[in-house]
Amino acid sequence: MGGSSCGPGAHLVHLWPPHFAFPGHHPGDLGPHSGPALLVSLASEVQDLHLAQRKEMASGFSKGPTLGLLPDVPSLMETLSYSYCYVGIMTGPFFRYRTYLDWLEQPFPGAVPSLRPLLRRAWPAPLFGLLFLLSSHLFPLEAVREDAFYARPLPARLFYMIPVFFAFRMRFYVAWIAAECGCIAAGFGAYPVAAKARAGGGPTLQCPPPSSPEKAASLEYDYETIRNIDCYSTDFCVRVRDGMRYWNMTVQWWLAQYIYKNAPFRSYVLRSAWTMLLSAYWHGLHPGYYLSFLTIPLCLAAEGRLESALRGRLSPGGQKAWDWVHWFLKMRAYDYMCMGFVLLSMGDTLRYWASIYFCIHLLALAALGLGLALGGGSPSRRKTASQATSLAPEKLREE
Repeated sequence: MGGSSCGPGAHLVHLWPPHFAFPGHHPGDLGPHSGPALLVSLASEVQDLHLAQRKEMASGFSKGPTLGLLPDVPSLMETLSYSYCYVGIMTGPFFRYRTYLDWLEQPFPGAVPSLRPLLRRAWPAPLFGLLFLLSSHLFPLEAVREDAFYARPLPARLFYMIPVFFAFRMRFYVAWIAAECGCIAAGFGAYPVAAKARAGGGPTLQCPPPSSPEKAASLEYDYETIRNIDCYSTDFCVRVRDGMRYWNMTVQWWLAQYIYKNAPFRSYVLRSAWTMLLSAYWHGLHPGYYLSFLTIPLCLAAEGRLESALRGRLSPGGQKAWDWVHWFLKMRAYDYMCMGFVLLSMGDTLRYWASIYFCIHLLALAALGLGLALGGGSPSRRKTASQATSLAPEKLREE
């Protein structure tokens, strides 16, 4: 077992009520955490186990434990228990069967900390909740559906999407922090720091289980496996693609692992479009989801081409200024796309976008055209240095 977490009942009881939501929340908003997503993941883990067993039979000798591999195919009862585990049935976050099994089989659950990690994680939630209530009161979404809204000046209409997206972020920050706190209270998803766990996927390095309670207590643990939101990096990362990475993180891992990697395209932008299309379908059949999600690949293509063509030619000071402008435009792009996500209907979404002259679509098309004219490469062909730079915000974590 590559690290572990404690079994049920060993820590604080998870008392978060089912279907916890803020006003205006839609059931699909939190993404594919439910039964189908879990079972897709479990099927993949079982397939990996069968492939490993076939390789062992072909080679004629048994290998040691493989990181993340299941010990055996779960029974029907074990599958149902995983699918309806109380930790995940509320609103997520997504977790693999291997994570669930490590939680059940933790040899020394009393050594795994929960109270202090919970308090460290929970402290921003009241502030975010107050900011949500204040911003949604001052800038109600329903105003955008009224005819009087479109009599306002263009700057007022442009500005309105900023507080709408702000309120949207605040309510999800609270919901996801609460979901993470539910897991932490149960000791769910805790692994030694040395295992270098990642959101959704779990440990990335083999970490032998402790052999005694003293050794277990001496380890440092984290809950990165069930971490679903990086609030600081979501708000202050530079690129659209990075903003996706830090938002709904366990589900992003699921989408990357089971949708993006299996997309019937080689292009990064086309694979992203395929992933966004299926993500929109998973959220529901509201046209606003599709209009918003399918705007993301255009923004990804535009920022990738233009950055490849221009940023490297600038001086260090010019690159810093570029990043500030890029961050500002990234936030405005998410403001713009959020309107489709919250208005839901095609008529309301297109009416609002038309009132601000489809500015983000036109800006993205102009940036894409300029990047192509200047010979910018596609996002999938970026240099390693550029990819390393995109990971820098991970060092500026909220906690």
